[in-house]
Amino acid sequence: MKQQGAHPEDTEGTPDASSRPDTAKEPGGAHRDVAHIDEVEGDEPLLPARVHRPSDLMRLVGGVLAVVVLLAIAAFAHGTTSGLEQDINKGTGQAPDLLIKIAGLASSIAILLVPVAFAIERLIKRDGLRIADGVLAAVLAHGVTLATDLWVARAAPDSIQDALTQPSPGDIHALTDPVHGYLAPVIAYMTAVGMSRRPRWRAVLWVVLLLDAFSMLVTGYTTPFSIILTVLIGWTVAYGTLYAVGSPNVRPTGRTLMAGLRTVGFRPVTASREEAADAAEGGDRGRRYFVTLEDGPPLDVTVVDREQQAQGFFYRAWRNLALRGFATRRSLQSLRQALEQEALLAYAAIAAGANAPKLIATSELGPDAVMLVYEHTGGRTLDSLDDEEITDELLRDTWHQVKALQSRRIAHRRLVGDAIVVDRSGTVILTDLRGGEIAAGDLLLRMDVSQLLVTLGLRVGAERAVASALSVLGPDAVADCLPMLQPIALSRSTRATLRRLARERAEREREAVLEASRHSRPPRAHEADDSRPVVLDKAGKKAVRAEQRAEKRAIDEALDEAREEDMLSQIRQEVLRIRPQAPVEPARLERVRPRTLISLIAGAIGAYFLLTQLTHIEFGPLISNAEWGWVAAAVLFSALSYVAAAMALLGFVPERVPFLRTVAAQVAGSFVKIVAPAAVGGVALNTRFLQRAGVRPGLAVASVGASQLFGLGCHILMLLAFGYLTGTEKTPSLSPSRTVIGGLLTVAVLVLVVTSVPFLRKFVVTRVRSLFAGVVPRMLDVLQRPQKLVTGIGGMLLLTACFVMCLDASIRAFGDESTSVSIAGVAVVFLAGNALGSAAPTPGGVGAVEATLTVGLIAVGLPKDVAAPAVLLFRLLTLWLPVLPGWLAFNHLTRKSAL
Repeated sequence: MKQQGAHPEDTEGTPDASSRPDTAKEPGGAHRDVAHIDEVEGDEPLLPARVHRPSDLMRLVGGVLAVVVLLAIAAFAHGTTSGLEQDINKGTGQAPDLLIKIAGLASSIAILLVPVAFAIERLIKRDGLRIADGVLAAVLAHGVTLATDLWVARAAPDSIQDALTQPSPGDIHALTDPVHGYLAPVIAYMTAVGMSRRPRWRAVLWVVLLLDAFSMLVTGYTTPFSIILTVLIGWTVAYGTLYAVGSPNVRPTGRTLMAGLRTVGFRPVTASREEAADAAEGGDRGRRYFVTLEDGPPLDVTVVDREQQAQGFFYRAWRNLALRGFATRRSLQSLRQALEQEALLAYAAIAAGANAPKLIATSELGPDAVMLVYEHTGGRTLDSLDDEEITDELLRDTWHQVKALQSRRIAHRRLVGDAIVVDRSGTVILTDLRGGEIAAGDLLLRMDVSQLLVTLGLRVGAERAVASALSVLGPDAVADCLPMLQPIALSRSTRATLRRLARERAEREREAVLEASRHSRPPRAHEADDSRPVVLDKAGKKAVRAEQRAEKRAIDEALDEAREEDMLSQIRQEVLRIRPQAPVEPARLERVRPRTLISLIAGAIGAYFLLTQLTHIEFGPLISNAEWGWVAAAVLFSALSYVAAAMALLGFVPERVPFLRTVAAQVAGSFVKIVAPAAVGGVALNTRFLQRAGVRPGLAVASVGASQLFGLGCHILMLLAFGYLTGTEKTPSLSPSRTVIGGLLTVAVLVLVVTSVPFLRKFVVTRVRSLFAGVVPRMLDVLQRPQKLVTGIGGMLLLTACFVMCLDASIRAFGDESTSVSIAGVAVVFLAGNALGSAAPTPGGVGAVEATLTVGLIAVGLPKDVAAPAVLLFRLLTLWLPVLPGWLAFNHLTRKSAL
């Protein structure tokens, strides 16, 4: 918010009207208008002709989801769709033939005439751009209908085809169109040109659509699902087109605001657009203007339009879905509802005795915007104040305002720095009440206290922030907010600030560790000549170990000195000094986490895939004919994989770490990867294990990173090698298969796309750099011990071999000689499935790995009735059965302080 105290109008009295060019004095001191010369400062000089409306994007996403749901219902509820069609045919079959013919004729003519008439009306009003948008949307909708018809005819499941088509009345051997090729373009055209927003044209549109649907259903040329799909496709394509090309910009400008103020009785002279405040909360707080008047004090005016209101919709919708016990304001809210809510909160805050801007007028600015007129506050925000200006009295005054709100059960919901304004007399004014809530529950009120504690703590420190809160609210009220001191309960901008400070603390700790390492490591005489290997005697080895211990102590001391508590921890400690018995356990506010939601969706998809594969398999004869010897071999290879994983990790750790305990840690990893994605859970567990084993944190991360880096390289090389062998094993010449070439070309294209797009390139580089930071120095340490490197690489190769042999044994347990697959083919399928499982966000790659392995085995020639149970046995031995031993190993290592 701009520092409004700098305005000359904030000086004593009202500006002298006689000095203004647009007014003159009449006898008696009255003013008369000479000319309305509106001066708009800081307003958009040239608003873009077109804007990409978030509301169009929302409708596009909603349309796509509706199409998906409709197709899912058609695919899985075949009995329901058939019964619905029979009921409709029975009901419409009793309609008189004359009525059917009249309806069909009228709809056929009107469905062409109505768009043409509307186009002529728009062209007369010189609105040809809307017509162009409509024509483009119609062309795209026609293309989508053709593609949908082709998909339904050739590739869609039979249940979807039955729901969208039926035998044609004119030719029983032909089917009706799944999507009406003329109706979808008309709907897209009429939606894109905005016909539905005009009441008369909207009524005509609905009559035409209903007549056409009725005539088509009665005559048997369509189905109910086909009509619904046609409408959804036209509607979705229209909004997709509008979002892609943009819609005409109808946002009110500063001059529109000046005209709107005159309609509510004000006589504005100038309007100055204020600097946009922090838009991290969703960007829907409106545009703010400082308006001077011919007579009277200046005004603060907020203009809210539909586009600003739609911004942050997905964030608010996710918060409403994910958080339990409370929610942000409704995700979908009309302009009038937003205006009424802000007006109600402004009046309620003042009635409660809090200092808030006084709302003196509201009005609409056309159909797509509203304005709220406040008395001018003339202050500066807390964020713009210098540190020495934030006194203890000001802090207590802020808490008094919050206490006044809470006495009437009013929650502010956004007590951040730019919502706290201090006027020239030092009085605190709470602004931005628009997102607040009246009759708020205890949870929301406690969240306000925790939010303000963090806001003030970031400016003046935790001690002063807590002390000021205790002096006004009392110890009990402050202690009750401790369970709310968690990032999810804070505002979006506050969370971003806390993350930035956390990165800065981590950087300072890293620099302190590096500095201590450099100063504690004395120069060694044997490092003077690196061209020849150095052989140390017993005394030299002891000296090296002593130096390493001294270096470790120095680094630990430097890390302890550089370590800082985050702001939330500091606030907790200050409150606990007053109320040691206060509850500190964070309240469970999240109903569902993003990772959990993704896991559930991916798991459902994987379960559906597996169930569809298993429905055609008779497990009784299959299990009775299984080769249990191969099952035992698969169990042995699965158990041996944990030994190989321990070798692969220890090969990149120069320090001495117990081997059996490392094997136990890998067994514990089988439990961890069930509750976390495979690539994340294993890295975190191994890093924690190495730290507990005495390896410094930075070196532990580097060791795990080196293991991951070498593992990735070996994985890619083995995948290419086995893929090449798979392509050549059935051909006399050493030429790879087209599948392998296509896969390599696809990977090459993806690499080129990632490297050419700056955003993707930065994203990948940042992630890779953070994962493998410090790997190169660690590898130099490992290279000085060749036996370690051999152990690590050998463990990786053995780990892959164990999994490949386990999968091969699972295949042989259910197959015979006629259904065998080469080891190279099994290796390719496993390596591809393992790569996808590591990339999948689901714990253990559930769903993704099973689907990939099953499809891969079928692709290399294995029958479905053998591939599906083989994959189930493989995943049972490598993922599900080790969970119980993994849980036991995890608890054992935790009790031993090894994790």
